[in-house]
Amino acid sequence: MVNLFTAAKPFGALLMKLVGITQQKIEIEAGTIMNFWVPNEMANKPVVVLLHGFCADGLLTWIFQVRALSRKYAVVVPDLLFFGASITDRPDRSTNFQAESLAKGLRMLGVEKCSVVGVSYGGMVAFKLAKLHPNMVESVVVTGTVMESDDETSDEAPESWKKKRFSRWSHFLLPETISAGRMLLSFGSHRFQWFPDFAVSDFLEVRQVVLISFLSINYLVCNFS
Repeated sequence: MVNLFTAAKPFGALLMKLVGITQQKIEIEAGTIMNFWVPNEMANKPVVVLLHGFCADGLLTWIFQVRALSRKYAVVVPDLLFFGASITDRPDRSTNFQAESLAKGLRMLGVEKCSVVGVSYGGMVAFKLAKLHPNMVESVVVTGTVMESDDETSDEAPESWKKKRFSRWSHFLLPETISAGRMLLSFGSHRFQWFPDFAVSDFLEVRQVVLISFLSINYLVCNFS
């Protein structure tokens, strides 16, 4: 059976092209390539950069927002490193490296000023980008995130998570059951809509593939670099 989320990507790419946004891969440095969805014309419009969350990619996260925003803004949608089509052979997993790579990529695309919108992990990268490059970032809009993630933050899990026996962030971010997947989707949605079990299962399958790719890259870099 075809995975719904995998099958949706070609249609998402088509919708991007219909609003004048095409895919570009930028070599940040040797071994580091970031994938961007970029407007064909960015002149005379303020730039908005949309950053996706953990174990996601820019296309599937923002496709429905891009069409509306592109009427007034030049919308740039990157895949953060280790996710989607963005790759690196560097072992660095910090938000500093993520934000610095993003800043380099944006400048290579001709972006000098922008507003940044981030959800979850993308929000942390947005905060870091604003801190490291205040002359580039004019404003930041985030949801479902924190400025920094550390042990103290992880220990302060919401009570609603604890009631559902999510004792660790990894259990919440990488659910293994359909019921846990529904809870994750509801946390990241306004007025969460009902999906059939097979759709939630497809969502979890795609996330697991991304995780395996992430861990495989990490293993190879740490053991063979």
